[in-house]
Amino acid sequence: MNTLDQAKQLQDRTKAFAIRIIKAFARLPKDEAARTIGRQFLRSGTSSPLIIEPLFGARSTADFISKISVVAEEADETLFWFELFRDAELVKINLTEALMKECQELLKIFSASLATAKLNH
Repeated sequence: MNTLDQAKQLQDRTKAFAIRIIKAFARLPKDEAARTIGRQFLRSGTSSPLIIEPLFGARSTADFISKISVVAEEADETLFWFELFRDAELVKINLTEALMKECQELLKIFSASLATAKLNH
């Protein structure tokens, strides 16, 4: 698989993840705590596809590092909101487990890309 195919695959995966985040947000309890945290969760969880698209058109390694850093930070923040939902018992764990696992996997991909880019810079 070439770099262009990998980029497209990652774009598709982050878009599918964002759609799942939107659906999860819609199913959150309607109380104030869940909705307040949920808005942050929605924002961070849906931002990756917007950043991924221009990421592969980065003009330099420094530009790529800057953009992938933002993507990794957003994924890490989304993971934090998952943990907060879980620890505050605002949602049932079994309902979010698969989505949380996908977030962890995406974070690993973004972090590995960032580390490689920094190493090669």
